[in-house]
Amino acid sequence: MLMSGAVAWVAGAVAVVGIAVGTGVVDVSAVLPSTEVAGAPVAAGPGGESSVAVAKPPAPAPSASASVSASASDQSVKGCDGGRRQRGIERALAGLGGYPAITVDGKASPADCSAIRSFQKRYGIRPAHGQADATTADVARRLAASPLDECGAAAGVTACVDLTTQTAWVVRDGAVVFGPTVVRTGFRGHTTPVGRFSVNLRAKREWSNPYKVWLPYWQRFEGGNGFHETTSYLHDKWRGSHGCVNLLHRDAVAMWDLLEKGTTVRTFGRRPGT
Repeated sequence: MLMSGAVAWVAGAVAVVGIAVGTGVVDVSAVLPSTEVAGAPVAAGPGGESSVAVAKPPAPAPSASASVSASASDQSVKGCDGGRRQRGIERALAGLGGYPAITVDGKASPADCSAIRSFQKRYGIRPAHGQADATTADVARRLAASPLDECGAAAGVTACVDLTTQTAWVVRDGAVVFGPTVVRTGFRGHTTPVGRFSVNLRAKREWSNPYKVWLPYWQRFEGGNGFHETTSYLHDKWRGSHGCVNLLHRDAVAMWDLLEKGTTVRTFGRRPGT
């Protein structure tokens, strides 16, 4: 029986492969057309020699519908699924400024997730995962509610501390030049005093005799109370200072650079629960 050229070629290829496999060695690329994929993985034979190399045809190009599906899936953010606090956080961040990508719609988009993660990193919130959690919502709300016009700052530099919102900022000649940022003040029985004071002692590292701990970026303004970097996680709601104003590291450094001996400090309001 006569065979066509293509059928004859396949039969010949099969015969070669059969003989080679029987000897344990084969290179199929020698009998495959040049249009097959080059560089296909080669499995090692029993003696370390190459065995049958399987050449796969190129993957088909994705269809238009597959591309649309992939694009749509990119819009969802794993771990950032929004929730009941999403809109409130978006609104607070939009009001604070500095987060132009935020959209106030209550939906967790990739841009929203990224903005919230940046906010969490800035204010020392752990974990910084972009999730609209309770701590993030609380910090955002307090910062947005900071009464910047109620400090009563005079000419020059004034450090303002609102005990009610647990926030602080610095004013120079009527303009806010730093903050607001989050702080932690005295708890019940050790409330931070209210009034107008001035920085009277500064030390980049001060030892606290009563509490046996180093206080970084110490700036005392009344009695044994002053600004300093926190020695614990700032956002533990149950914690409080013994009257000092606790700051995140970067804020303690900023306040150190902005204030000096004699700078006015104005504290007002009342910490909730005290």
